[in-house]
Amino acid sequence: MPVADLNLLRDAALASGDIARKFWQKDPDVTDKPDGAGPVTEADLAIDRMLHTELRRVRPDYGWLSEETEDDSARLNHDRVFIIDPIDGTRAFIQGEKSFSHSLAIAEKGEVIAAAVYLPIRDEMYLAHRDGTATLNGAPIQATPAPMQGAKVLGAKPNFAPEHWQNDETPPIERHFRSSLAWRLCLVAEGRFDGMITNRATWEWDVAAGSLIAELAGAQVTDLAGGKARFNNPHPKLRGMLAAGPELHDGLITRIKPTSIPD
Repeated sequence: MPVADLNLLRDAALASGDIARKFWQKDPDVTDKPDGAGPVTEADLAIDRMLHTELRRVRPDYGWLSEETEDDSARLNHDRVFIIDPIDGTRAFIQGEKSFSHSLAIAEKGEVIAAAVYLPIRDEMYLAHRDGTATLNGAPIQATPAPMQGAKVLGAKPNFAPEHWQNDETPPIERHFRSSLAWRLCLVAEGRFDGMITNRATWEWDVAAGSLIAELAGAQVTDLAGGKARFNNPHPKLRGMLAAGPELHDGLITRIKPTSIPD
């Protein structure tokens, strides 16, 4: 079943890209979500409607969790659940950049079993299912075994402020940034960067797909307390996320101040 689910997600991600390209760099309508939750475009909503219709039609017994659909606790009664971000990196999409993605995952009893992350403008498709390997456009990918010194780590600038680290000292790494959390995890899986970190409470739909891809590529993927992420929680947020090869992961996580780990 994970292979069949993966094929379903791959096709749905491609269909999402077809919709996104119709709106990209064409001044889509944008509204701001309540409570400072960020912008949403007509493209996000169109993709969400399509995915909800098509995926639930094929898998009506799966639950549904999506950034752009009002949450329904009925998903907690399903062993398997879709976890969807129609556009991860909406701000980049609005600005006409290529660095947004579609992030689609299926979790079973808390663990992601199939994942697709697709960057339609770059035509890059990352896929993984629990019984296989992580791939980019069909080719296997592998995370790096980089040590701490000089490692290239993806994250927003505030993550690397000294006050978040033991002895108020930022680790000796190179900081880099990409707007999509899902893509950051995939870039670690691909070995283009050595690690990624986010020390904010993290919505499941931002990282569900990318976490499996990175893990199957050999990265160690945990929340900032060092625990394995579990998905389809009643409140669908995680305690941040850290993904890197084992040596770099261990080096970073032991340097994080406990006060900087999200509740």
